[in-house]
Amino acid sequence: MNAPVNSNRKAELLANTVEHVAIDQYDARPVIDAMRKMSFTSRDTARAADIWSMSLEDAECSTWLTLAGSTSAGGCMHIYRDMVKYGMIDAIVATGASIVDMDFFEALGFKHYQADSTVDDRELREMYIDRIYDTYIDEEELQNCDGTIYALCEMLEPRPYSSREFIHEMGKWLAAGNAKKPDSLVEVAYREGVPIFCPAFVDSSAGFGLVKHQVERIKAGKPYLTIDAVADFRELTEIKLKAGATGLFMVGGGVPKNFAQDTVVCAEILGHEVDMHKYAVQITVADVRDGACSSSTLKEACSWGKVDVTWEQMVFAEATTVVPLIASDAWHRGAHKNRKKRRWADLFQKA
Repeated sequence: MNAPVNSNRKAELLANTVEHVAIDQYDARPVIDAMRKMSFTSRDTARAADIWSMSLEDAECSTWLTLAGSTSAGGCMHIYRDMVKYGMIDAIVATGASIVDMDFFEALGFKHYQADSTVDDRELREMYIDRIYDTYIDEEELQNCDGTIYALCEMLEPRPYSSREFIHEMGKWLAAGNAKKPDSLVEVAYREGVPIFCPAFVDSSAGFGLVKHQVERIKAGKPYLTIDAVADFRELTEIKLKAGATGLFMVGGGVPKNFAQDTVVCAEILGHEVDMHKYAVQITVADVRDGACSSSTLKEACSWGKVDVTWEQMVFAEATTVVPLIASDAWHRGAHKNRKKRRWADLFQKA
């Protein structure tokens, strides 16, 4: 890899770090209370907050978080961590980028940076700066993250792993004293027994490390590690069967959203009678006019037998603007204090 063209210019562009908000830093209840008496997206946001609080108050309900998009890089990383730490979330389904390129990346001591929107992207490429909308990542640091995943692959037994199992190993490695930034989502989830699934795991920095591991092992004629996406689906469906009533808090859509919803159908295919997801909130800017909405709307999902429509709410908003409000509102109302932590990850630990 070539050295950056202008290290001083690169340092100048990477001067302002993204600071993550935490749900206990502010009390959003007065804002949500006011929004409840408004209209448009404000009232949708308040109803979503109410439904999310209902799911936490429901002692029989297991709550799942799905993550797509780049809100972790944009400042919401600690919110998701806190949801796990305070027992508000029992399982996570996410994109590989959310877990590896953003959370694990920062656990290694690296940062995300606020971007200068006037910079030419060709100049950024010359300096090995990657851009996510108005956020920068140092590509050299990201390649360090790729290398860490490769090194972890080399430490593990060469066999198939579900993404949940591999991410568990990532959390175990961080908790063993290797984290430069303590209490990342991956590490906290490992400690709290909250499984993290990334059904498209290799579509991230993990993919580069895994490919390098496999290529070098194949050249050497040695066995190698693989990621078993079918095991992901089976394991999450097992959780749905154990959980019974479930509530989904969905940030973005795409694969994580559909994967979590499909567990209902999968359970039925396996011959079990299961309830649709009882509570569902989705925050997205995706449109419905192309027939997708980054996977179906929640009402549409009901026709597939995935989501009950009694307590569902779509919020069409950019997630970093409303996730901090909904999460803080729920935390300050305190229903999570009476919840039993499910520790679904313990289902898969060998005796």
